[in-house]
Amino acid sequence: MLFLSKMIDKRIAAYQNELISIHYDEVQNMYNQVRGWRHDYRNHIQILKSYAGSDDMVSVMHYLDGLDTDLQTVETVIKTGNKMTDAILNSKISLARSKSITVIADANIAIELRTSELDLCIIIGNLLDNAIEACLELPEEQRFIRIYMEMKSTQLYMSITNSAPQGKLHKAGGRFFTTKGEGHGFGLVRIDNIVERYSGYISRNSEDGAFTTEILLPQ
Repeated sequence: MLFLSKMIDKRIAAYQNELISIHYDEVQNMYNQVRGWRHDYRNHIQILKSYAGSDDMVSVMHYLDGLDTDLQTVETVIKTGNKMTDAILNSKISLARSKSITVIADANIAIELRTSELDLCIIIGNLLDNAIEACLELPEEQRFIRIYMEMKSTQLYMSITNSAPQGKLHKAGGRFFTTKGEGHGFGLVRIDNIVERYSGYISRNSEDGAFTTEILLPQ
């Protein structure tokens, strides 16, 4: 039994390290795109001035449409007040919207939190990765994710709701478990362990084609 427990802990640790690496890579990629946009700013202006000087307004509008599409993939869509939370949320929201998922987000939290940045990365990253995966199994017109975060007195409250197909999660012993196959359940385990370590509260509910996770973390 002890050997099995150690083996599970080892696999969870390996999964956690891989997950962290992926999340930080996503954030770094987003910032690299922003820096690239700033670097190319002068070139964009010169091209637009050239088109305008030739009274080629069709080319001007076409070029502006292209820039608008490109900028939407890297723009900061939400500012919570906490830099790490901003980085993770904006990275995942940008990814979701690139996959034709409607995202509604409202988040305002404390600048300094007792919850570590690493733990926030794991919780938010896992929740939104799961939400995106669930949405992708539905037609584009049915895909949505709603994100809500705020401080409730001395607790950080977060709620993430996403559209989801029926039958992909089952409940046993008061917990939901994924049916996506080996390896995919570690994200749920990591979230539960972190919430328990902070003496927090987590609730999951699946009904009417939507899946909601609510978390309270004392600060």
